[in-house]
Amino acid sequence: MAIIPAGFDWTTPFIADACVQLGLPVRIGPPGLRPNIAGAKAAGPARPARHAGSTDVFLEAIANARAGEILVIDNGGRTDEGCIGDLVVGEAHMSGLAATLCWGTHRDTGAILAMAAKVWSLGTCPNGPLSLRPRPADALASARFGDLTIGLDDIVFADDDGVVVTAAPTIDRVVAAAQDIAAREGAQAARLLEGDLLRVQLDLNGYVQKRESDPSYTFRDHLKSFGGAIEI
Repeated sequence: MAIIPAGFDWTTPFIADACVQLGLPVRIGPPGLRPNIAGAKAAGPARPARHAGSTDVFLEAIANARAGEILVIDNGGRTDEGCIGDLVVGEAHMSGLAATLCWGTHRDTGAILAMAAKVWSLGTCPNGPLSLRPRPADALASARFGDLTIGLDDIVFADDDGVVVTAAPTIDRVVAAAQDIAAREGAQAARLLEGDLLRVQLDLNGYVQKRESDPSYTFRDHLKSFGGAIEI
C-alpha cells in the first residue's frame, strides 16, 4: 500500500485538517514529541511495542515488521530513562523501518545522528532502562502513545509539528483530502506573497456583513461557499 503519492509534499497539519474535513477523529500524538533531525518526515504503518525494561520486545517487533513500517514505542511517557539507544534504533533502521517513535526518551544521540536514523521522542536521557517490569500480554499488538492507543491497523505520520495517526481503511480518503487542502493553501500562499492579503482573498468584509445579518453564519460556512482551504 502506497501511503503517500509521489511528489506530494505532505505535512501533519494537512493530514489533521483532512481528518477534520472528512469528519474523522483527529488523533494527535503526545505534546512535546520532536524529531532528532530537523525537517525529518516519516509516514507508514505502525509497528507497536510496549516497553517493560528489556530490549527483547523491540527486537521481536522489528523482526515481525516489514520495510517502511514505523516502530511505535510505549514507555509510558517516562523521561527518567532512555529506553532506546543506537543499537535498537540501528536495528530498526538497518531493517528498513522508516522511523522510531518513542513515548519516552532516547539516548546515544550522536551515534543515532551519525547513522541518519529518524527518531521522534520526548527528548534525551543518559540512563538506560532502570528496572524490569511485567511485560503486558499485548506488548506487540498495541502501544499507548499519550492519549492514543496505536495498533497494527494504524498509519502514522510524523514531522516537525508532531504526530498524527489515522486508521488504515481511511488512508486513501485522508491523503486525497490532504492533497486537495495542500493545493488550495499553496495557491493562497503564493497569492499572499504577491501582496494579495489573506483577508482580501477570503473576503473578510463580506463575511462580517453577512454575519451581522445572520449571527448563525460561521466563518467555516463562508469558506465552504468558495472552497477556502483554511480549517477553523
